[in-house]
Amino acid sequence: MLAIEMANVHKRYYRSHALRGVNLQMEPGKIVGLLGPNGAGKSTLLKICAGLAHPTTGRVHVLGRDVSTATKGLTAFVPENDTFYSWMTPRQAVAFENSMFSDMDVSDAMDLLRELRLDPDNKISSLSKGQRGRLKLVLAMSRRARVVLMDEPLAGIDPPSRAAILETIASRYRAGEQTIIISTHEVLESEKLFEDVVFLSDGQIVLSGNADELRANRSKSLNEIFAEVC
Repeated sequence: MLAIEMANVHKRYYRSHALRGVNLQMEPGKIVGLLGPNGAGKSTLLKICAGLAHPTTGRVHVLGRDVSTATKGLTAFVPENDTFYSWMTPRQAVAFENSMFSDMDVSDAMDLLRELRLDPDNKISSLSKGQRGRLKLVLAMSRRARVVLMDEPLAGIDPPSRAAILETIASRYRAGEQTIIISTHEVLESEKLFEDVVFLSDGQIVLSGNADELRANRSKSLNEIFAEVC
């Protein structure tokens, strides 16, 4: 069973085309890099997989099912822009997430807050962007979701928080059981995580494959390939 399958997916916003005939198959149990410049269609692709947007035409399956309320319970979505209530604390954010998703492990979330040096009782309004990025990661990685969709988790984040986020993804990833798809244009720092990669430009897939094979075949890093094809 594929983690993600897209067949001839188009997404149009008025006169703008965000996705243009995307055909994609992602094997389960891997960390996949969805790489492309700003405006390439990465966020739209992830939102469609998360059930937060609908394709104009085409077919999308997540874990072999049409995207629906059922698949939303199997996926965790980390948006680029956080949607926290500023009056909440991290502890309350964990409790809120737990009220929405039955696969949330509250004890694990509290442990991860401590690991990432987040005070569970500070107001979210007082957190830096980097700290909010860490909190978004806590809420996603403390669920038992089979597919985790991360939209630009490193964008605008300070270097210490970037390092903490990448380390947490690597250490918490359930290899073989979980699929993590990370959209980013920050390829240099994150490329060591990726087993497979998909390069997206102007709403179309321009290159995809196994990360190690692409490096070997082209004698280039993923960051260099990114600069070449995108």
